Amino acid sequence: MHVQEEMTKTRTIHPKILYFGTPVVLLTTLQEDGTSNITPMSSAWALGNRIILGLGEGGQGLVNLRRHKECVVNIPSPDLWPQVEVLAPLTGANPVPAHKKGVFRYEKDKFAASGLSAIPSHRVAPSRIAECPLQIEASVVNLRVTGEDTRFAIIETEAVLIHAHERIIIDDTHIDPLKWSPLIYNFRHYFGLGEQRGKTFRAEV
Repeated sequence: MHVQEEMTKTRTIHPKILYFGTPVVLLTTLQEDGTSNITPMSSAWALGNRIILGLGEGGQGLVNLRRHKECVVNIPSPDLWPQVEVLAPLTGANPVPAHKKGVFRYEKDKFAASGLSAIPSHRVAPSRIAECPLQIEASVVNLRVTGEDTRFAIIETEAVLIHAHERIIIDDTHIDPLKWSPLIYNFRHYFGLGEQRGKTFRAEV
């Protein structure tokens, strides 16, 4: 009984972030010059054919979505964590917004910077990322801003076309869960569905 009580004992805590283990998304959006920007993010979830995205105000991905309501939700596998981390301190906004200065730097071509490959989408304008095993072309159906001290956009998108690497599928309607593992962002550390793969530059532990 004593052991069980020790295992279930809790206390009130005050974490700076609540990324309690969610898939990483590399969101591609359309820049004004027609090129594609990559936004690494970890606030996304799906319900039916809708994918809900959460983006902070001031990021270039959100600027792009407000202007052009299409995107690709590219979902990387765990082995792509080094490329994701290369993207983490980069911004497509020029000049760099005041709240990002000193932490982020401007990069026009994030594909070249990260070593990822842009390939054309079929139904939306932003490019897909070839290395990501899942690539979901989507359109924005609703966007609203919430928050007080920190402002966030909650973006509802609708999947219009889904691409998957052949090695992770069973057939045209099923992903093989034994062959597919998403990259997980767990309190600013990277995991697959097994051992840890690395950690982000902003990790504090």
